[in-house]
Parts: sequence; C-alpha cells; structure tokens
Amino acid sequence: MPLQNRVTPLGELVADPARGLVYGNRGCLHDRSGRIRRRFNGKRWIACRLEFRGWQRGALMQPGRFTELFFLDEATALAAGHRPCALCRREDYNRFTAFWRELHDGETGADAIDARLHDERLAPHRHVPFDELPDAVFVLHDGAARLVLGDRLLEWTPAGYTRESTRPHSTAVVITPPSLVALLSAGWEPSVPLLHQSVVWS
Repeated sequence: MPLQNRVTPLGELVADPARGLVYGNRGCLHDRSGRIRRRFNGKRWIACRLEFRGWQRGALMQPGRFTELFFLDEATALAAGHRPCALCRREDYNRFTAFWRELHDGETGADAIDARLHDERLAPHRHVPFDELPDAVFVLHDGAARLVLGDRLLEWTPAGYTRESTRPHSTAVVITPPSLVALLSAGWEPSVPLLHQSVVWS
C-alpha cells in the first residue's frame, strides 16, 4: 500500500504509487505507526536528490525519524515551498543563496531563507496576471493545480502532467511562493529535474 508521502503543488501529502524525481523532507510528520499527524515540523523544508554518494536508505517513515517525501519534479517542490538542500545539492544551494541575497537585501543563511519561505507558505495565495508568470510556476485554475508552460496550462497528477488548456489572459491564483516565482523568472536551472518527462514542449 502506498505511503502518504507524495507531495502536491499545494504542499499536501497524498498516498500514490508514483514516486517522482525529487526527494525531500520537512521534519517528522508521522507517528510510530506511520500515519501522518502534522503538515510540517519546523521551517526547514528542503528538496534533495533521489540518490547521493551511494547512500543506502533504510525503511521509510521509521519512528522518530524525518518523514521522507517525494515530489514529481523540482517545479512541484518549489510550488510546495521547498528549497534546495545544502548537502546533496550544494551547488544549487549556493546559487540559490546568491540569488536570495540579491532579492532580499541583508538576508543571508538558511535560517533567514527558511523563515521568509515559511511566512510565504502560510500567506494567502496571490492574484497575479497570467502574462506576468514564468514557466514552471503553479497556479490554481478550475479547481486543480496547473503548471504554467508557454501559452499552456498542464494539470498536475502524482504520476505526471495530463490535461492541457490554454493560458488565459486574466488573473491567476498563484500557488508557488513569491520568492520562488522570482527564482523561476530568473531562469532557475537545478541539478534535479525541473520538469517531469511527461511535459511535452511545443
């Protein structure tokens, strides 16, 4: 039976057999029996590589350990409010923090980054004109999380992107936190897959 540790763009945890291309955590969210009891435990929400230095992981969701999470891709992890891990994605993390210093003058270090991202995750969704959004941002449209890609919107599922619609010329309800929208606007190119292979570029 699939574990409830697949993350949606809205940051929710669902049970699904699709594992995705990015790994991460936000603390221990499960109890001794493996049931999810909280949405987060702390402000440090990170996104990691699926594999790193050949390390072997034990059984998932062990009592008292962090809850292993899986994301379809980096765009999903960013939408949920996760940032690159400073260990397994050090080069990404260094580029991320350099960008962050330019965007948020005077804010340096993981604690400052995580505190601002946490505030952004808890804030209401913003309304922004569709025409101002970069590729790989997520919006809430017709009741579903959808990926912005060129002139299209692609519906998210745990296994990949499906139904396609045309990007409207109206106002979007943006899921991806504002600081991470700015990161994507700057042309973010991570070491993990930004988009799942189900995306077809036109």
